[in-house]
Amino acid sequence: MIIQIYDDSRKEEVHDVVLDVLQEHGFEYDRLKDADLKDINSYYFASGGTFFVGIADGRVVGSAGVRKLDEDLCEIRRIYLKKDFRNKGNGKKLFRAALDFAEENCSDAVLKTDETLTKAINMYLKHGFTFQKEEKGYLYFEKKF
Repeated sequence: MIIQIYDDSRKEEVHDVVLDVLQEHGFEYDRLKDADLKDINSYYFASGGTFFVGIADGRVVGSAGVRKLDEDLCEIRRIYLKKDFRNKGNGKKLFRAALDFAEENCSDAVLKTDETLTKAINMYLKHGFTFQKEEKGYLYFEKKF
């Protein structure tokens, strides 16, 4: 898998990857929560953030986004990876790309995840994120650079 910066020609592929992973974990598409997928450029790049795609065999197989919330704070989002590409270091590569971007462009990063996604939670903790709070089944983490 190689990591590239997103471009609009990949919009449908990203949408499909996210929906597949959501369904796999028993989650449904939420038009409000998932509104960023309608205009990735405006949501991520316009704020000074970025969005990465993982590419294998010419197709999008994963994603990782960083949205700047203000000059010093960013949110890491959309760490998604198709099932066949997991447990091979690909998820870590995507997360590391987002984390490196965040560290170069902000002084703090936040993220949230569902409490059932224990592999993701362990990866965040191993990369220096600290648990902040739990709210309605979501866990919130923060890292200061």
